[in-house]
Amino acid sequence: MNHVREVVQPTTLTPQSSYGMSKLSLAQALAAQFGLSDQGLKLNPIGSGHINTTMLLKNGNDAVVVQKLNTDVFPDPEQLVNNARLIEQHLVLKAQKDQYALEIIKHLPDQQGKFLVDINGDKWRALEFIGGSYSEDVVRSAEQAEIAANAFGQFAAALQDFDATQLFPVIPDFHNLTKRIATFNLKVNANPVGRVQTCENEIAFCRDQFGLATELDSLVNVPIRPCHNDTKINNMLFCTDSESAKAVIDLDTCMPGYWLCDFGDMVRTCCSPEAEDSKNLDKVIVRHEIFQALVRGYAKPLAPFITNEELASFWLGAKVLPFMIGLRFLTDYIDGDNYFATKYPEHNLVRARNQFALYRDICRHEAKLKGMLESL
Repeated sequence: MNHVREVVQPTTLTPQSSYGMSKLSLAQALAAQFGLSDQGLKLNPIGSGHINTTMLLKNGNDAVVVQKLNTDVFPDPEQLVNNARLIEQHLVLKAQKDQYALEIIKHLPDQQGKFLVDINGDKWRALEFIGGSYSEDVVRSAEQAEIAANAFGQFAAALQDFDATQLFPVIPDFHNLTKRIATFNLKVNANPVGRVQTCENEIAFCRDQFGLATELDSLVNVPIRPCHNDTKINNMLFCTDSESAKAVIDLDTCMPGYWLCDFGDMVRTCCSPEAEDSKNLDKVIVRHEIFQALVRGYAKPLAPFITNEELASFWLGAKVLPFMIGLRFLTDYIDGDNYFATKYPEHNLVRARNQFALYRDICRHEAKLKGMLESL
């Protein structure tokens, strides 16, 4: 789920078949479920997420974020909501002790006290709208990168005493590169929609990088942590007035994992000056000042808790995440685009090439980038 600046372009409530009902009927049904009057309703799409459908439901001064969960990706939405609420409750307790300063994304119950509702066969939930905030898809400055990384670091630090085993694996093996490689090989061999011949160079490139999985599987003395697992820059909100950090959002993939993966996902989403689906591959590079800012911002809140082995593993995370997400984009392209939302037939292939370009540039500058981590 992504939030955007509060200025949202109005959307006429007209029929839209993708919801199985008119948008007006959907808005009315959601308003009835979550206690809003149906007078003057506005239902507007927000964010740039690939998986769930996120909208802002407004009525005068009242506004809630409503989200249709993708049950193909998240087949157990009840567990997803339960995970997010456990994290939410832990952060609320931390905030009450002045141990967490950011705002907390909170679930809203429906009229019967439920946090997940069924509308026309779809699973919906409501979340408090955090006003006075905005998100970014591309980092504009080192200062902005450090603010975002520090917010994710505060989030991780607040959860360091949370028992990760409480969290249900809503997407099993989400950051298991060995399993991602196995799925990739199956899809390449099956070639279900005849696309393999259009990406043979990318397939060969991926196979040359499979040693990363061995490195990841060989980690020792790196603890399992409760992780966000999707630390894209647009999953963190900035304050509109002060440009400071306001909230970490989108807790859908909070599961047990490694901090190296959360750091690596920040590297892949912040360091390039281009969006992840940009075709300008010559401009998809690692901005060194951004990498340095991420290291400073993320490590500071974690300093009392992080081990030396964990910190050293961040370099592996910086390489693994761009490659693994690129591999996932390529796998989905080969499979016929069944996972990530696409806008045109080659969209996932473009995304894959973009991530591989970033990965190459990270590897090209290993000495300098790795030195930034080792200097802490």
